[in-house]
Amino acid sequence: MNLRALEPEDLEFLFALENDPDIWGVSDTLAPVSRHTLREYLEHASADFYVVRQLRLVITTDIGSPAIGIVDLFDYDPLHQRAGVGIIILASERRHGYARQALELLKEYARSVLRLYQIYATVGADNAASLKLFRAAGFRRVGIRHGWLRTADGWVDAVEWQCLLQASTIIGESA
Repeated sequence: MNLRALEPEDLEFLFALENDPDIWGVSDTLAPVSRHTLREYLEHASADFYVVRQLRLVITTDIGSPAIGIVDLFDYDPLHQRAGVGIIILASERRHGYARQALELLKEYARSVLRLYQIYATVGADNAASLKLFRAAGFRRVGIRHGWLRTADGWVDAVEWQCLLQASTIIGESA
Protein backbone atom coordinates (compact mmCIF):
# COMPACT_ATOMS: atom_id res chain seq x y z
CA MET A 1 0.00 0.00 0.00
CA ASN A 2 1.28 3.45 -0.92
CA LEU A 3 0.13 7.05 -0.57
CA ARG A 4 1.59 9.50 -3.07
CA ALA A 5 1.17 13.06 -4.25
CA LEU A 6 -1.11 13.89 -7.15
CA GLU A 7 0.49 13.89 -10.59
CA PRO A 8 -0.69 15.45 -13.88
CA GLU A 9 -1.20 11.88 -15.12
CA ASP A 10 -3.98 11.47 -12.52
CA LEU A 11 -6.32 13.70 -14.54
CA GLU A 12 -8.45 10.90 -16.04
CA PHE A 13 -8.56 9.02 -12.73
CA LEU A 14 -9.77 12.15 -10.91
CA PHE A 15 -12.22 12.93 -13.70
CA ALA A 16 -13.81 9.48 -13.38
CA LEU A 17 -13.84 9.64 -9.57
CA GLU A 18 -15.21 13.18 -9.24
CA ASN A 19 -17.91 12.52 -11.83
CA ASP A 20 -19.24 9.30 -10.32
CA PRO A 21 -22.75 10.20 -9.08
CA ASP A 22 -22.67 7.19 -6.72
CA ILE A 23 -20.13 8.98 -4.49
CA TRP A 24 -21.57 12.50 -4.69
CA GLY A 25 -23.59 11.86 -1.56
CA VAL A 26 -20.47 11.30 0.55
CA SER A 27 -18.43 14.07 -1.03
CA ASP A 28 -20.92 16.95 -0.83
CA THR A 29 -20.93 17.20 -4.63
CA LEU A 30 -23.98 17.99 -6.69
CA ALA A 31 -22.59 18.46 -10.19
CA PRO A 32 -19.96 17.07 -12.57
CA VAL A 33 -16.45 18.54 -12.58
CA SER A 34 -14.75 19.49 -15.85
CA ARG A 35 -11.35 18.31 -17.00
CA HIS A 36 -10.33 21.99 -17.20
CA THR A 37 -11.17 22.52 -13.52
CA LEU A 38 -9.29 19.36 -12.55
CA ARG A 39 -6.25 20.37 -14.66
CA GLU A 40 -6.12 23.68 -12.79
CA TYR A 41 -6.52 21.86 -9.48
CA LEU A 42 -3.63 19.52 -10.36
CA GLU A 43 -1.42 22.50 -11.20
CA HIS A 44 -1.83 23.78 -7.64
CA ALA A 45 -2.17 20.47 -5.79
CA SER A 46 1.38 20.60 -4.49
CA ALA A 47 0.72 23.77 -2.50
CA ASP A 48 1.87 23.77 1.12
CA PHE A 49 -0.54 21.93 3.45
CA TYR A 50 0.01 24.55 6.14
CA VAL A 51 -1.01 27.34 3.73
CA VAL A 52 -3.95 25.79 1.82
CA ARG A 53 -5.02 23.70 4.84
CA GLN A 54 -5.78 20.61 2.82
CA LEU A 55 -3.96 17.67 1.29
CA ARG A 56 -5.08 15.06 -1.21
CA LEU A 57 -3.08 11.85 -1.60
CA VAL A 58 -3.51 9.09 -4.16
CA ILE A 59 -3.86 5.52 -2.89
CA THR A 60 -2.07 2.79 -4.83
CA THR A 61 -1.47 -0.86 -3.99
CA ASP A 62 2.27 -0.45 -4.66
CA ILE A 63 4.73 2.20 -5.88
CA GLY A 64 4.13 2.71 -9.59
CA SER A 65 0.79 0.87 -9.64
CA PRO A 66 -2.45 2.53 -10.84
CA ALA A 67 -4.51 4.71 -8.52
CA ILE A 68 -7.27 2.91 -6.64
CA GLY A 69 -8.49 5.75 -4.43
CA ILE A 70 -7.97 9.10 -2.77
CA VAL A 71 -7.55 10.14 0.85
CA ASP A 72 -7.99 13.78 1.88
CA LEU A 73 -7.03 15.85 4.87
CA PHE A 74 -9.13 19.02 4.95
CA ASP A 75 -10.14 21.87 7.25
CA TYR A 76 -6.71 21.83 8.86
CA ASP A 77 -6.75 23.87 12.06
CA PRO A 78 -3.19 24.93 12.97
CA LEU A 79 -4.06 26.09 16.49
CA HIS A 80 -5.70 22.82 17.50
CA GLN A 81 -3.54 20.63 15.23
CA ARG A 82 -6.44 18.72 13.69
CA ALA A 83 -7.88 17.99 10.28
CA GLY A 84 -10.85 16.19 8.79
CA VAL A 85 -10.42 12.97 6.82
CA GLY A 86 -12.19 11.79 3.70
CA ILE A 87 -11.49 8.62 1.75
CA ILE A 88 -12.87 7.00 -1.38
CA ILE A 89 -11.84 3.78 -3.06
CA LEU A 90 -12.90 2.89 -6.60
CA ALA A 91 -15.95 0.62 -6.52
CA SER A 92 -14.03 -2.15 -8.30
CA GLU A 93 -11.32 -2.10 -5.60
CA ARG A 94 -13.48 -2.10 -2.47
CA ARG A 95 -13.65 -4.89 0.11
CA HIS A 96 -9.92 -5.73 -0.12
CA GLY A 97 -8.87 -3.82 3.01
CA TYR A 98 -7.26 -1.00 1.01
CA ALA A 99 -9.15 1.79 2.77
CA ARG A 100 -8.10 0.49 6.18
CA GLN A 101 -4.46 0.22 5.13
CA ALA A 102 -4.57 3.71 3.60
CA LEU A 103 -6.01 5.16 6.82
CA GLU A 104 -3.22 3.53 8.82
CA LEU A 105 -0.60 5.10 6.53
CA LEU A 106 -2.39 8.45 6.72
CA LYS A 107 -2.53 8.32 10.53
CA GLU A 108 1.21 7.72 10.73
CA TYR A 109 1.96 10.50 8.22
CA ALA A 110 -0.38 12.93 10.03
CA ARG A 111 1.21 12.07 13.39
CA SER A 112 4.90 11.94 12.51
CA VAL A 113 5.25 14.31 9.54
CA LEU A 114 2.42 16.83 9.87
CA ARG A 115 2.50 16.64 13.68
CA LEU A 116 -1.28 16.63 13.98
CA TYR A 117 -2.81 15.92 17.36
CA GLN A 118 -6.00 14.42 15.95
CA ILE A 119 -7.99 13.65 12.84
CA TYR A 120 -11.74 13.32 12.56
CA ALA A 121 -14.42 12.15 10.15
CA THR A 122 -18.12 12.70 9.60
CA VAL A 123 -19.95 9.65 8.23
CA GLY A 124 -23.58 9.25 7.23
CA ALA A 125 -25.38 6.89 9.60
CA ASP A 126 -26.59 4.97 6.55
CA ASN A 127 -23.03 4.27 5.30
CA ALA A 128 -22.41 0.93 7.02
CA ALA A 129 -19.12 0.24 5.21
CA SER A 130 -17.57 3.57 6.28
CA LEU A 131 -18.82 3.24 9.85
CA LYS A 132 -17.16 -0.18 10.04
CA LEU A 133 -13.98 1.20 8.42
CA PHE A 134 -13.45 4.06 10.87
CA ARG A 135 -14.13 1.84 13.87
CA ALA A 136 -11.65 -0.77 12.58
CA ALA A 137 -9.07 1.98 11.92
CA GLY A 138 -9.07 2.99 15.59
CA PHE A 139 -11.37 6.00 15.41
CA ARG A 140 -13.69 6.56 18.36
CA ARG A 141 -17.34 7.39 17.81
CA VAL A 142 -17.88 10.68 19.65
CA GLY A 143 -21.31 11.86 18.67
CA ILE A 144 -24.31 12.08 16.40
CA ARG A 145 -25.60 15.09 14.49
CA HIS A 146 -29.28 14.43 13.91
CA GLY A 147 -30.71 15.10 10.46
CA TRP A 148 -27.35 16.56 9.41
CA LEU A 149 -26.94 15.23 5.88
CA ARG A 150 -29.44 15.78 3.10
CA THR A 151 -29.94 12.88 0.71
CA ALA A 152 -32.25 12.22 -2.23
CA ASP A 153 -34.51 10.35 0.22
CA GLY A 154 -34.53 12.93 3.02
CA TRP A 155 -32.25 13.62 5.97
CA VAL A 156 -29.69 11.28 7.54
CA ASP A 157 -27.87 11.50 10.85
CA ALA A 158 -24.10 12.07 10.77
CA VAL A 159 -21.83 10.01 12.99
CA GLU A 160 -18.76 11.89 14.23
CA TRP A 161 -15.47 9.99 14.61
CA GLN A 162 -12.22 11.10 16.23
CA CYS A 163 -8.74 9.61 16.35
CA LEU A 164 -6.14 11.02 18.74
CA LEU A 165 -2.67 10.69 17.22
CA GLN A 166 -0.50 12.14 19.99
CA ALA A 167 -0.42 11.13 23.64
CA SER A 168 -1.17 13.98 26.03
CA THR A 169 -3.14 14.96 29.07
CA ILE A 170 -6.67 16.04 28.27
CA ILE A 171 -8.05 18.57 30.74
CA GLY A 172 -11.61 17.85 31.79
CA GLU A 173 -11.71 14.39 30.24
CA SER A 174 -14.49 12.34 31.80
CA ALA A 175 -13.61 8.88 33.06
